[in-house]
Amino acid sequence: MDMQTVYEFELPRGYVDGSGGLHKRGKMRLATAGDEISATRDPRVLSNPSYLSIVVLAKVITELEGVEMVTTTLIEKLFTADMAFLQDMYQKINNVEPVMIRAVCPECGAVHEVPLNFTREG
Repeated sequence: MDMQTVYEFELPRGYVDGSGGLHKRGKMRLATAGDEISATRDPRVLSNPSYLSIVVLAKVITELEGVEMVTTTLIEKLFTADMAFLQDMYQKINNVEPVMIRAVCPECGAVHEVPLNFTREG
């Protein structure tokens, strides 16, 4: 039985490089415990915890078409739609529990816990 460890993706908007080239297709591998531990020790994460997802994504995105190396600087330059897409993909392939939010039905006022999905489907 082979386990899939690398997943292909296509960014909704794409990374625009310094020359104006558009890069959309890439690959993401499953995260390891070491990826997440080393990311939490990164000085940028220690000074700004919201930087964690940028560091982790730079570690697990193994390829982006036409780009020599995926770095945190590249991840920082992604459009927010692409960042949200990659965060959602990371959660899905690594079986991370989705972020739950409380939603109130505008019709009846009932309160529900629903998963927060960062991608637009359908």
